[in-house]
Amino acid sequence: MLLPIYVYGHPVLRKVGVEIGPDYEGFEELHKNMWETMYHSDGVGLAAPQIGLAIRLFVIDGSPMADEFPELEGFKKTFINAEILEYGPDKEWDSEGCLSIPGIREEVPRPHRIRIKYLDENFQPQEEVLEGFAARIVQHEYDHIEGKLFVDYLSPLRKRLIKGKLNAITVGKVHTDYRIRLPK
Repeated sequence: MLLPIYVYGHPVLRKVGVEIGPDYEGFEELHKNMWETMYHSDGVGLAAPQIGLAIRLFVIDGSPMADEFPELEGFKKTFINAEILEYGPDKEWDSEGCLSIPGIREEVPRPHRIRIKYLDENFQPQEEVLEGFAARIVQHEYDHIEGKLFVDYLSPLRKRLIKGKLNAITVGKVHTDYRIRLPK
């Protein structure tokens, strides 16, 4: 089932997600719906807060970008209760967009390397080091479960310059090819 994407200004996007366990009611259906919604929306990642749930769950499939970023070949994962354990010292700037902030792309600095632990879709513990664009995508989705958005990394001047666009999103003055849920 396709779920609506909650957009900029909705309070759920600013909540820190709570951990879930294997007994989370409806997990299998939710998990399936998140993948379907992400693919339908042409995203490479989707976090539970983006569909209105303040829980620590996100899915990523970076493989459509593997031609440009080889580290994304076969990079399709579910992250439950993720925790970034370590950020590398070197940062890289690159353009980011977000299904919850449609129509806006900005240059964002992120560490090139991270070490993360999480549970996979079978609630089995995993720990790995990610680099490059794989690390960037994970950090972007991880921010969602921490109540952060990529626009939080912009300079005050840049935020002022896009304020009108952000305000337009909050009232639905934006075009998407997917259903959205506006702030109340």
